Amino acid sequence: MSPTVISTIAELRTELDDHRRDGRSIGFVPTMGALHAGHASLMTRARAADEIVLASIFVNPLQFAATEDLADYPRDLNSDSELAGECGVDLLFVPTVAEMYPAGTLLTEVRLPRLATKLEGLTRPTHFTGVATVVAKLLNIVGPCRAYFGEKDFQQLAIIRRMVDDLSVPVEVVGCTIVREDDGLAMSSRNVYLTPPEREAASVLRLALDAGEAIVKGGASNPEAVIAAMSAVINGEPLAQLDYATVIDPLTFEIPANLNHDVRLLVAARVGRPRLIDNCGISFEKVL
Repeated sequence: MSPTVISTIAELRTELDDHRRDGRSIGFVPTMGALHAGHASLMTRARAADEIVLASIFVNPLQFAATEDLADYPRDLNSDSELAGECGVDLLFVPTVAEMYPAGTLLTEVRLPRLATKLEGLTRPTHFTGVATVVAKLLNIVGPCRAYFGEKDFQQLAIIRRMVDDLSVPVEVVGCTIVREDDGLAMSSRNVYLTPPEREAASVLRLALDAGEAIVKGGASNPEAVIAAMSAVINGEPLAQLDYATVIDPLTFEIPANLNHDVRLLVAARVGRPRLIDNCGISFEKVL
């Protein structure tokens, strides 16, 4: 069954208020469209937990730099609506830029400099301000709900969680496991940009994480050894250009002095046109 498509904030609020008055819980999956199996896993997770499932599709211009792919970002509302319906989505919020930003230029922005200026923030310095601002706006529009985000964008997830906590937003943020292709490549809307040789080469990100994980589970205490191993794997692929490979404390995003507690391995590389990211978590209890 196809979801009901809503394009205005006022209509969405009215619809959700009606459901809340009837005691129904709301599960919300914000997206930029170009939906794939990773998005489907979030919507399916929401369908299992909530009585009303809402997904949004909005390609947010605030999170794209002038040199990035805003104009070319993949869009296919018919396909997206079909997939959302298959996953049990009830409502699909598809606002225009004018609906979301009626004044054109926003005078308000949400910034989290301690988390947003590292890693992805070094390469894309305006990105997370755009993400945090639009997510704050969407959560204010939707109201109390569970909001589902994938762990592939791990830094984004951490920023949204902290923003929700800091601003006392009445939303439960639910992080969901990365969905991968058969060869380990994390699903991403930007994977469509890969040529066949680049698509084959892109699996090197997962291979790098596997190499880092093996070193940690082998008992290494020096994070630099893990970083060096992951970097070597990506640098060994001619079609991949390494941006970063690192191991961090998942709360502070700092490189730990020693590997003696839970860590997150993160990698980023450009493979042809798209810039791809991936990560994996390692529980130190399981290592021991």
